[in-house]
Amino acid sequence: MIDADTLGPLPPAWGWRRPGAGRAVHVAGGTEYQATTVQAAGLYPFTAGSGAPLLGVPIGRHQLWGETVLLDPFEWLSAGLITNTGMFVLGQPGAGKSALAKRLVIGMAATGSQVLVLGDTKPDYTRVVEHLGGQVIRVGRGLDRINPLDAGPLGAALARMSGPDAEQLRLEVRGRRLTLLIALCTLVRDGGRISNAEEVMLGRAVDLLAARSTGDPVIPDVLAVLDQGPDTVRAAARAAGAADYRRRVDDLVATLRLLCEGTLAGVFDAATSTPIDLSAKAVSVDISRVATAGDKLVAAAMLSTWSYGYAVIDAAAALAEQGLAPRRRHLAVMDELWRALRGAPGLVEPADALTRLSRNLGVAQIMLTHSLDDLEALGSDEDRAKGRGMAERCAVKVLAALPGRELDRVGRIVRLSGPERDMVASWAAPDTLLPGAAHPGRGKYLLKTGERAGMPVALYLVGDEFALYDTDTAVRAGAR
Repeated sequence: MIDADTLGPLPPAWGWRRPGAGRAVHVAGGTEYQATTVQAAGLYPFTAGSGAPLLGVPIGRHQLWGETVLLDPFEWLSAGLITNTGMFVLGQPGAGKSALAKRLVIGMAATGSQVLVLGDTKPDYTRVVEHLGGQVIRVGRGLDRINPLDAGPLGAALARMSGPDAEQLRLEVRGRRLTLLIALCTLVRDGGRISNAEEVMLGRAVDLLAARSTGDPVIPDVLAVLDQGPDTVRAAARAAGAADYRRRVDDLVATLRLLCEGTLAGVFDAATSTPIDLSAKAVSVDISRVATAGDKLVAAAMLSTWSYGYAVIDAAAALAEQGLAPRRRHLAVMDELWRALRGAPGLVEPADALTRLSRNLGVAQIMLTHSLDDLEALGSDEDRAKGRGMAERCAVKVLAALPGRELDRVGRIVRLSGPERDMVASWAAPDTLLPGAAHPGRGKYLLKTGERAGMPVALYLVGDEFALYDTDTAVRAGAR
């Protein structure tokens, strides 16, 4: 046995205070490593993994195992982990839904995806897009306008194409113009649908305007054509004479005038003032200025924004197929999704059509909402079924803080085990009402993919994220 006298005096924990004695001013923490259970089987404590794939943007740590969880719908699809690139995020206000979306926006933009925030109603994403050096378009009365008949980047792509592909794209432009115009007419009619005859007349008017000019028509141009009543439009109306034509077209003319002269005046009645930049790293269409004008204007703005944004995606795909531009991935953020769908019966259909072909177009979608009650508020059984279909199709479902009553409805679209349900419900409200106490559900999410067990993830903000992701600035600014 060796005693302390034999060893001599023991050195301090950080070494002797003299030159050459190996003094350490600071002892850094240990390095963290990741390894498979085969490689690390001899370590203690014994390792246990959650199966979280190391593909994508780091979004937090697994709440049970502590390992980093990464998420990128494109990478997960390429690895065969999911079947499509749709994400559906559901949670109470203030639980951190937009923080998760913004983390993905920054991370995926850094890896080359173009980010499109299609209708920012608060706005939550403007600072993030500006931080990335992207483009912000502010829509509203006296601000930027959106022309529902604008071919957008599809028109620019069409000008560079020829042959059968060009004709196919021309028909796509026509279909998009007509679909959005009909949706807006449905909206201002308070749910009154456009008749078959009116749809044919609108189609003839749009065709005439497209043939007359190389530019994009606007809604006042369509009104002028209907007022003039050229032979092709009268034939579409099957009018016996001038008086009969006026009778058949009066309701349609009044509807279009509402888009130009009613509560929507100054937003959709002229050429698009700021086109979306195809080369921008990120684009946000800020519609917060119209968000206080009622659901009708918000729904119209969001529908127009979605249509215009997906025209960007289609144009990029068409140019890539022709070898005229590199192929790009797109991340579309659709926040407050159901606010637009409640605008009028039938509006789920155009939104559903826009989101169905996401995988084929190279686009990932993040749809965010507070409650599935928004689905039940849709006007008809058909709309409610299509709305549920949009949510169910998303391969990745993210559940933030939700009460038990809401989880009963969630169980209809995603299977939850008892422990998973209890965990998400425990995040919904604090145990006590102590001022300054952290909300138990802030930044916590349960990721569900298919029938697999969910991954509970905790997101922690770092660096500039505290300022960029803060959605309570206005509340604190008014506090004394």
